[in-house]
Amino acid sequence: MAQKRAARRASNSSPKFTVPGLKIADAKKIADDLDIRLAALFDLAMTLKHIHWNVVGPLFIAAHEMLDDHLAKVLPMVDETAERIATLGGHPNGTPGYLVRVRNWNDYDLGKATVPEHMAALDVVYTGIIEDHRKLAEQLGETDLVTQDMLVGQLGTLELLQWFVRAHVESSEGEILTTSSSERGAARKARARIA
Repeated sequence: MAQKRAARRASNSSPKFTVPGLKIADAKKIADDLDIRLAALFDLAMTLKHIHWNVVGPLFIAAHEMLDDHLAKVLPMVDETAERIATLGGHPNGTPGYLVRVRNWNDYDLGKATVPEHMAALDVVYTGIIEDHRKLAEQLGETDLVTQDMLVGQLGTLELLQWFVRAHVESSEGEILTTSSSERGAARKARARIA
């Protein structure tokens, strides 16, 4: 993990400029922190397409179309985050090799699977992204309210998208039936309790 952090930090050498009122050292740290958020959002976009292509079962068309809507909302977040890194004087990197080098999570774990299985696993993915976005938003505090505001806006959308996903794995009593710390574990619970 330390090597991945070092690779990530190396991508944003000290900026030569930043936004008015922000110290260059602060801008570099924020750009470095946003770099992993950019990778996570890119990864989410690819994961959504992967699920879109591999979901099966009676609810196929509803999930298939819903995932395209999710992607249409996530891709602008990717662009917004990359542009914020550049605005801060950093250098956003969107190459697949870089994404693989800097991420600290594994690939999405399911191939072809039913709607409940994929929705349960996707709930785990959204939880991880939302938690990490929230941590960075809280860390920014008074340092950079503009970046914090961007993250808060993204969080609102990500939480809404997760709610759509959770509707597929929620009981009529309001309980998430597939709570798990792993995608495979959530999918197993979905197979056992919902499918």
